[in-house]
Amino acid sequence: MRKIKFIVASMAVCMGITAQAQETKSAEPKGKAIVQTFGNFNADFSKDGDSHGFELERAYLGYEYKLDGGLSVKTVMDIGKSSDVSDLQRIAYVKNALVQWKHGKWTVNGGMISTTQFNFQEKFWGYRYVLKSFQDLYKFGSSADLGISAAYKATDWLSADAIIVNGEGYKKVQKGTGLCYGLGATLTPVKGLQVRLYGGLNQGATADANTVNTAAFVGYKADAFSLGAEYNYMDKAGSKQSGYSAYATVNVADNTNLYARWDEVFAGNTVSKDAAIVGAQFKVGKYIKVAPNVRMQMDRKAGKNTCEGYVSWYFGL
Repeated sequence: MRKIKFIVASMAVCMGITAQAQETKSAEPKGKAIVQTFGNFNADFSKDGDSHGFELERAYLGYEYKLDGGLSVKTVMDIGKSSDVSDLQRIAYVKNALVQWKHGKWTVNGGMISTTQFNFQEKFWGYRYVLKSFQDLYKFGSSADLGISAAYKATDWLSADAIIVNGEGYKKVQKGTGLCYGLGATLTPVKGLQVRLYGGLNQGATADANTVNTAAFVGYKADAFSLGAEYNYMDKAGSKQSGYSAYATVNVADNTNLYARWDEVFAGNTVSKDAAIVGAQFKVGKYIKVAPNVRMQMDRKAGKNTCEGYVSWYFGL
């Protein structure tokens, strides 16, 4: 009987040690590489267009490392085109260099962080490697900047966030006196339905000081499809710009999606540009996506219409 009790006690101790070891193992720091590449082949079908060829738009290289206590660090280099150098060259920027802390309902970021102005809309659109989201494409703001942000999930249907950054973006790290402030709220009143509101003021240290940005988004996402629409407004030194973007995705197979988007941009109260894109996305294995698409643009200010065909691709770990 004593032998049986000893065996049972020994097994209990071993199970406890094993469980503790598993908990310790799961809490060990973990890291992962970040490798993403955007590219395409494009051809201009417009009346006077004759350009065509392959293009490497962007490459992201970085590393993310998760530490104990809800801490993680991430650094990402953005290698892409720049108007400051020849199109034959590429230039590298620090896109992210941040520390993140998650605890309970709080998430806090500090360093070169992703901004909150249109990050939510970009993720909902879901085809950043094909075409930038509205605010990014038409220069309403930058996707990353140097500063801090905090988000609080109050309930399952409501979260709020605030951000303070330099206001110059990640390509021009400002040393002036102006800062950019932003407040946002995200609501999920019912499953699948998402609403996002944002307002920001960029004091700036340039001629574009005191730029006001506001945005409203509503979207619905189901297993078979998603629908989204956003309205954006910017007042930059008295020059007002606004516009809306509507987009949809339909999942026709496990690895195949159809998508479409329509943009309309206003300068003051006048429509300055209309743009549309329709296409399909095919997932080739786990790491590769291919997306043929057709893009049409009517630039009313310049009096020029374009129609282009693209085959965009994405590789990412």
